[in-house]
Amino acid sequence: MRGVRWMVSLSVLAAALVFGGRSASAQTCAITVTPVSFGVYDVFSSTPLSTTGSVTYLCTGNVRTITIWMSKGSGTTNNPRQMVGGTNRLNYYLCQDAACNTLWGDMAYPTDYGPVTPILRTNVTLPIYGRIPAGQDVPTGTYTDTLLVEIDY
Repeated sequence: MRGVRWMVSLSVLAAALVFGGRSASAQTCAITVTPVSFGVYDVFSSTPLSTTGSVTYLCTGNVRTITIWMSKGSGTTNNPRQMVGGTNRLNYYLCQDAACNTLWGDMAYPTDYGPVTPILRTNVTLPIYGRIPAGQDVPTGTYTDTLLVEIDY
């Protein structure tokens, strides 16, 4: 039986950016990311492999709106994204809803979260639903992708 073993270690934790586009008032937002880890992908399975991660943001002060963006990672688009294992690529999706109707973005509107008015001084956790489509015939190996997650306020 042939399968693929890998993890998406979305290193967005270390790559999370905070951008404050306002003057030096008491506005602050920060984000943390729980990485998406798919585990083992079975190339013979007829069902997609799904898992979850999250983005948590916390805003204090006089923050009126926020937008959270997610980069494309190793691929050229977010539809689908691609993990890399040596010279091989494995397609996957990061979605904002469990049905995967709304993709997490590619640093461009409208595939982002927001703009929304944040709940101040409260951690707000947003899900990242990860999905690898079934039927991808890829060699065994470790496949990873690293994304940049950014909060603008």
